[in-house]
Amino acid sequence: MPDKKYITASCVISKGVVYRNGISLFTNTELALSEFLLAAYRHFDFKYPKFYKMDNLSKLGWLASELIMQDGPEPGHYQPEEIGLVFSNASASLDTDIKYYDTVKEIASPALFVYTLPNIVMGEICIRHQFKGENAFFISEKFDAAFIQQYVNNLFNNNTLQACICGWVEVLEDQYKTVLFLVENNDTSETASGNSITFTTENLLKTYQTENG
Repeated sequence: MPDKKYITASCVISKGVVYRNGISLFTNTELALSEFLLAAYRHFDFKYPKFYKMDNLSKLGWLASELIMQDGPEPGHYQPEEIGLVFSNASASLDTDIKYYDTVKEIASPALFVYTLPNIVMGEICIRHQFKGENAFFISEKFDAAFIQQYVNNLFNNNTLQACICGWVEVLEDQYKTVLFLVENNDTSETASGNSITFTTENLLKTYQTENG
């Protein structure tokens, strides 16, 4: 029987609240999305100038993954090709597509055009952390926890990955939600005890549904 996999860290960002591992770390429900993301970035004192150039989808996923990796394995614990990303959402890059289309009426913005693919958020995260493993971005009407669990589990069982950041990253205008999980093998994880939980569909849905709606 394949070894069990564990969720060793999670991050939820929704409705003006940032959670890590079920604990609220930052709240500001008065700001629009762009301002909220910038306020969260400054609150956590991140130092990554490229953040300012990202679109909102990339900023949202980048912030969540950055917070997850603060609780993640030490650098060098995994080889770059052993860490992958599996994301999904409902709107692809539509939020940025709309903004880019507006610029085309005058002078098209190359800075926005870069982000008119949803998987660019994964590229930003991979560049930041030098991940080189399997990555995939799926579009679905809602968060399909069973599909994500099965897909990621297969990557582990086929020895493609030893760790994976997976979950949901959705932005459309001021409606947004990200729920990301760090999943690791029980025999390679440094944190497969304590606050970690088994990587199951039920646990994915529990976090998605109970963290701030």
